[in-house]
Amino acid sequence: MQSFLWILLSAVVGYLLLVVLMYLLQSQMVYYPQESISYTPNDVGLSYEDVTFATEDGLDLHGWYVPGDDSNVTVLYFHGNAGNISGRLQTIQLLHNLGLNVFIFDYRGYGRSQGSTSEQGTYKDARAAWNYLVSERGIENDQIVIMGRSLGGAVASWLAVRKQPAATILESTFTSAADLGSDLYPWLPVRSIISYDYNTLQNITQIRSPLFMAHSRDDEIIPYHHGKTLYEAANDPKTFVELQGSHGSGFWETGEKYRRALQEFLNDNLTN
Repeated sequence: MQSFLWILLSAVVGYLLLVVLMYLLQSQMVYYPQESISYTPNDVGLSYEDVTFATEDGLDLHGWYVPGDDSNVTVLYFHGNAGNISGRLQTIQLLHNLGLNVFIFDYRGYGRSQGSTSEQGTYKDARAAWNYLVSERGIENDQIVIMGRSLGGAVASWLAVRKQPAATILESTFTSAADLGSDLYPWLPVRSIISYDYNTLQNITQIRSPLFMAHSRDDEIIPYHHGKTLYEAANDPKTFVELQGSHGSGFWETGEKYRRALQEFLNDNLTN
């Protein structure tokens, strides 16, 4: 009996230590920034402009402005939690091939952007990127499409509630950080220890611009039901495309079906 109690006590202590460790390492589990810029749009034959702009709390962020072919529409793109903008050339190329201007930037702590990562920091970065397009480049609200993938979808949804974009595109994103954490770590009391909100579900009910959504049943990181729950909660007009393939490349693996659906959505909801 005494041996059983010692085993039980050891298991409980070990579990509690693991919970504490997961709590302390949350930031490293949410953000995976990379500093070095490995590639640029030039590597896929696209001209671009290096851009530096300031946040409200005094940080300099780095991004690229990639012009389209005489387009009046600019996509403000929010990438996911890993790497930096140099790992998003396929997305930039795809949007450029649709005739769109693309403005993509790195959150604080990523790539050449200053600062350290945080949830509130990503929101400040989003607002600064929008203000750059409107104030510095003179682009009207109705000429900006807000687009985010994965973690970027949560940030994009936050901004779309507070601004009036021409349209919003959310791909392979989650309902909230707590929901995703509970799916990934069902053996942990995630909702009791998580310090991050990123509540896309709450945001999406308040988005009034036309909405395009995409998610893959094969997504190995963010389960498909997150995308469907978000879509069901969203306001009209809205479009949903089911992707095929993995979390990071489903849009690319889906190929022409995805490209055609996105083109139709833009044609139906934008004046270029």
